[in-house]
Amino acid sequence: MLHDPRSTSSPSASTPSLNRRSFLKQASQTFAAGAAFSLVPRHVLGGPGFVPPSEKINVAIIGCGGRARSNLKGVMQHNDAQVIAVADPAEESDSTGLRIYRSVNGRMPFKSEIEGYYAQKTPNHGCSAYEDFRVMLDKHPEIDAVVISTPDHQHAHGAVLSMRAGKHCYCEKPLTHNIREARLVAQVAKETGVATQLGNQGHSRETMAQTIELVRSGAIGPIKEVHSWVPTRRWNPELMAPPTEKQPVPKGLNWDLWVGPRQMRPFNSAYVPVHWRDFWEFGCGALGDFGCHDLDSPTWALNLFAPSTIEAHNVGQTHPDLAPHGTICYFHFPKVGDQQELKVTWYDGGVKPEFPAAADPVRNRYARGVMFVGSKGYLLCEGAGGTPRMVLNDELIEKPELPAQSIRRVQDHYRDWLDACKGAEPALSNFEYGAKLTEITLLGVLAVRLGGQKLHWNHDDMSVENNSDAERIINGSYREGWELV
Repeated sequence: MLHDPRSTSSPSASTPSLNRRSFLKQASQTFAAGAAFSLVPRHVLGGPGFVPPSEKINVAIIGCGGRARSNLKGVMQHNDAQVIAVADPAEESDSTGLRIYRSVNGRMPFKSEIEGYYAQKTPNHGCSAYEDFRVMLDKHPEIDAVVISTPDHQHAHGAVLSMRAGKHCYCEKPLTHNIREARLVAQVAKETGVATQLGNQGHSRETMAQTIELVRSGAIGPIKEVHSWVPTRRWNPELMAPPTEKQPVPKGLNWDLWVGPRQMRPFNSAYVPVHWRDFWEFGCGALGDFGCHDLDSPTWALNLFAPSTIEAHNVGQTHPDLAPHGTICYFHFPKVGDQQELKVTWYDGGVKPEFPAAADPVRNRYARGVMFVGSKGYLLCEGAGGTPRMVLNDELIEKPELPAQSIRRVQDHYRDWLDACKGAEPALSNFEYGAKLTEITLLGVLAVRLGGQKLHWNHDDMSVENNSDAERIINGSYREGWELV
């Protein structure tokens, strides 16, 4: 059974007159204790933990890998934010040999880069570096906000502990590693009222907003189905099973802390720096990596919140603990509340849907993309909220006539979140929305992991009605000391 669980949360307002440091300390202690306290109207200060517009936002970085470097630049480009601390189990890691993230990462290169960036603007600016983000949160009550760019299996831990400490929170996608965590993170975000943002950067693009408005305006008629695809393949294409060889732990890496909530295992270079995405214990495969980008537009435009069935068929499945080389996944959304009946098909590993013939002149732009199929025609969008083009009456329309704007435009994804940290309206991809999008994505991952069976999803009970093996994936398992409640 399904019902529409969407609700609007109203963030709490603000606090009596305190100096900023005292206020942040009090807010952090209050959130940690789970207590409530009296607040003055939100417009005065913005709410609990919100930074006055005239002051800088003290930001900490949790996870100092490739995605973190992009997020770091995204935050530092804004003069009212300053990065004061970083945390990562790796002192230094070399990603220069990868096809992406070609840089030297880790907490010490990040510290050096941050201090160098601020040297001319703020000569005495320092950046503290820690192995463990929990120690960083304890030692720096002046932190206002955190950016989480760890591997997927530690997203929820960073988000929950940070929000309960009163910190605004930006977290890379997928928001969590399992469905229970997604609901927990959404709950904690609502309880604490901090400003949140999921790292699906395309959500803030002008072209994404245009896509949503075109779909909702009926430009191609009622939507019958949606197709979404990415070319991504496994990072370890030659690996047939998880590694068993024990290799020396690289100097400066706290492997126990990197493994975190998962069961301990010997170090092997097959896991790091970014190849962990292939392993279900740490990552979520190609669908988990890109679903929050390329399932975003249909979820947003069509108010999707829960499929009734999900079915995945895998290509090159070599081991149950490894992501496959490719996948086709079918989501069926029933008519419930504002959600219309819809079939969504996901493809990765190089597989694509059939394109309308009129789209041939632009076909090479769609190695990755989304296609809405309506009663009147097609709407094709480049990946991660890219440029929308239409096919009507077998004619390609490169620049469709746009309807009146109904979606708020933002300067960029990071600015939207930083403004929310200062008391503006919630960021467009806040955790209420981000958790819903993540849950839909993770239901696809669940079907991939249980490959080949049509799963019947009970949203209210958070369970699969026809597969008892699903429960362990939905709820996850945690090493002692890393339990998340």
